[in-house]
Amino acid sequence: MRHGEVHNPDGILYGRLPDYHLSELGRQMADRVAEHLAGRDVTHVVSSPLERAQETATPIAKAHGLDLSTDERLIEAGNVFQGKTFGVGDGALKRPANWKHLVNPFKPSWGEPYLEQVVRMMGALDAAKDAARGHEAVCVSHQLPIWIVRSFVEKRRLWHDPRRRQCTLASLTSFTYRGDKIVSVGYSEPARDLVPAHLLAGAKPVKGKDKAFGA
Repeated sequence: MRHGEVHNPDGILYGRLPDYHLSELGRQMADRVAEHLAGRDVTHVVSSPLERAQETATPIAKAHGLDLSTDERLIEAGNVFQGKTFGVGDGALKRPANWKHLVNPFKPSWGEPYLEQVVRMMGALDAAKDAARGHEAVCVSHQLPIWIVRSFVEKRRLWHDPRRRQCTLASLTSFTYRGDKIVSVGYSEPARDLVPAHLLAGAKPVKGKDKAFGA
């Protein structure tokens, strides 16, 4: 699961920075998904250590009477632009100081390599699968790592257009195992009606409104 909306009035690319919490709308999203999953056979809930993911996972764990676990491997991708504004129309691509970080979109050169994200996310999925073997686990993470591990499992290239990620706020990307092998991938948006239109999967970017889109 991707976490819910974050309170971020300054449009900072917050990455792994601490003290970024869910907005009131984000908490509604988390509650909505907890209600959606209430009837599921969930026996393990685990989250990224970042506050926004922990706050998203808490109502799900509570609904199933479970303790919330933490796995560092579910954390947001590292990014050299963390703490800055970096969005459509803000001039970031015109700043010479940024150019050295934008030379290789295939790696990518501005952050944690895609393959490293695959390795840690697959490790986190395997651990969750083992913890809930025969049942279901919920892992709360972040948009880019979720999209990258899904792309790997579905045998797509890892470099991509961020605007085309199918990983909306509070969405569920489901991996079904048979034994220790992933046999299918699903996607759903239980809180879709709560998500601002410009942040839905595949929406066109809107100047001034999508600076933290990839979080």
